[in-house]
Amino acid sequence: MASAVELEGPLHSDMLLLIALSLIAMFLPYLLFVIYKLRRSRKQLRLSEKRLKSTVEGSGDTLWDWDITTGEVIRINDKYTSDSKTLTGFPPNKRLIHPHDLAKVEHLLKKHFAEQSAFFEASYRIKDTLGNWHWVLDRGKIIEKDNNLNPTRMAGTVRDISLLKSTEARLNLFAKCVESLTDAIAIYDKNFVLVDVNPSFLTLFGGSREQYLNKPFSLAGYEERFVDKVKLAASKNQHFQQEVKLRNTERVLLPIELTIDEIKNEQQHVTNYVVVYSNLSERKKAQAQLHNLSNRDRTTSLPNRNLFFTDLQKLVKEKEHHALLVFDLDNFKKINDSLGHQLGDSLLAKLAMRLNKLTRDNDTFYRLGGDEFALVMSDTNDIHVITRMAKQFLAAIATPFKMAGHELVITSSVGIVLYPEDGHTPESLLKNADTAMYHAKKKGNSYLFFNDTMNRQAVKRLQIENLMRFGLKENHFEVYYQPKMNIRTGKLTGMEALVRFITPKKGIISPGVFIPIAEETGQIIEIGEVVLNKACKDVKQWIDDGLFSGRVAVNLSAKQFSLPDLTSRIDVILQKNALPSYFLELEITEGTVMDDPQDAISIMRSLSARGIHLAMDDFGTGYSSLAYLKQFPLNTLKVDKAFIDDMTTERGRNMVDSIVTIAHNLDLHVVAEGVEQGEQVNILKQLKCETVQGYYYSKPLSKDEFTEFLVQQQNKSAPSLISASKIVV
Repeated sequence: MASAVELEGPLHSDMLLLIALSLIAMFLPYLLFVIYKLRRSRKQLRLSEKRLKSTVEGSGDTLWDWDITTGEVIRINDKYTSDSKTLTGFPPNKRLIHPHDLAKVEHLLKKHFAEQSAFFEASYRIKDTLGNWHWVLDRGKIIEKDNNLNPTRMAGTVRDISLLKSTEARLNLFAKCVESLTDAIAIYDKNFVLVDVNPSFLTLFGGSREQYLNKPFSLAGYEERFVDKVKLAASKNQHFQQEVKLRNTERVLLPIELTIDEIKNEQQHVTNYVVVYSNLSERKKAQAQLHNLSNRDRTTSLPNRNLFFTDLQKLVKEKEHHALLVFDLDNFKKINDSLGHQLGDSLLAKLAMRLNKLTRDNDTFYRLGGDEFALVMSDTNDIHVITRMAKQFLAAIATPFKMAGHELVITSSVGIVLYPEDGHTPESLLKNADTAMYHAKKKGNSYLFFNDTMNRQAVKRLQIENLMRFGLKENHFEVYYQPKMNIRTGKLTGMEALVRFITPKKGIISPGVFIPIAEETGQIIEIGEVVLNKACKDVKQWIDDGLFSGRVAVNLSAKQFSLPDLTSRIDVILQKNALPSYFLELEITEGTVMDDPQDAISIMRSLSARGIHLAMDDFGTGYSSLAYLKQFPLNTLKVDKAFIDDMTTERGRNMVDSIVTIAHNLDLHVVAEGVEQGEQVNILKQLKCETVQGYYYSKPLSKDEFTEFLVQQQNKSAPSLISASKIVV
């Protein structure tokens, strides 16, 4: 038995080994697979850790893992401390946080621990290993809790936001600067829709921010067309600047400098427009004060020599007629030498006040320096007005001054020049005026025009003015009539009233002499009314006598045409003479209506509505526009004598033909004036001109002569009173 048992022992062991080997052989592949998987997982984990580390390093963020139970903190890519495990406290990096930010961080962390926030997020300043402060954004979350739901582990990231904070601070600074600026600022998007305004904008223009937001760019008081031009200029040039007038919150119109600048992004695309409204009121006021300091004489407060040349240069540049009178006080040096310069300055100041009161609204009185003064009379070359002003100034200067117990009497000499006759520059005008003044000093207390020739002309003009003034009072202006004849029948259709100035001593004064002077002085208005009144009176008598049934044409001067009450003046004359408006035709020169065509159309329509016929005189000698010609309510077109005289040439004939054709196409009656030869009549017949006037039929006739002419026409006797003379008066 024993030997059997012994035999079974080794056998049993072998069997166990065999079984073990069999089991190993059975599970070895599985074990090898498990080992392979484990190694592979570890490799992937190392790879993931490497990738995570690379990602963290690439992002610049610091990853942290906080074991809340032990207090240990693991930090990856840490740049703020060299020993991560030494961080303790709540929060664990407490000793690195800026003291001013610590309370905020603790509050936000406790709030997250109390589950009042899904994440912990705080921005604060933290100290790095070199002792420098950095702004960071710290974000984290509790990721593990114990069985009692107490936090045991928390993880998160820390990002350096110092650059972002610096940019934010810079933007805040800019924003505060914009808000504190006294200039009103508005920011628009790329489509000029308002995005925001600063407080100064609301202070200047009133209202609330909300009422301006999302509104398109506009300028109160300006048309949309102008606003569109502003926007176009700003987008085209990336900048726009111009002075405009805008009303403030108190509805006061202010000078505003409007500045628009374009804002682009990094891709050079337009994102915004910044509009700055700068109130120029104070600047304008300061400029005015500075202007006064540099352009005003301190003693007299008059404009000084500097402003004199500036103003005179403007008049010369604009080619505006004006007169310059230069005054020099006679022997003024004696007053300064005997009574002192202080009293002399006081005398000059009082003299300036006295003389300045005599000037017209458009005149300017200057002190050129010392005892020399100048008067610039704008927009006039009227010798009478200029002479009268010189006399008034001389009389005012000679009136005694009572000062410091003294009665001071001073006199002056005046030199006068006219622009452009006596010079084309301020310097030459002043030089010539000084020359005239020097010669005037020889006479003493007098005025003198620049040279003898000019002086003689001035005297002659003044004589003509005085003669016209006297002639108007004494009824020396007569009306002569030149017939207008039908070119086919040879019968009278009307006449033109022409003024004649007949003086008792000087005889007949040519219209070419007195009419230009009358135009300049304005006397033509009164002369024109005399002619119109006499013509209406004569025509009414001829109508009543059964001698006439046509129209009388009366010339209307440019001065008359510009009168605001022209139509009412004509109405009064027609009513006074009981003449129906049908019998009156007014001749207006081409140049007169073209000075202001739109205004002329309005006046002409008012006259036409009264039944008065209208004729355009001297057609073709001015600069009529056909576009306007068709708008004028005309009835007649008169062909100027210059074209009639030139009909002997083919070109001249074609010119008249063109004028007649234009008139007929516009349904206008044509009158040819200045017809003196039968050949001209024949050509005009061929060109289908209806009416002619001129010496071929009759010279201008007086009232009595024209009455006889009417009787002859009625009796169908001699068709004309042809003057032997062919000289046109």
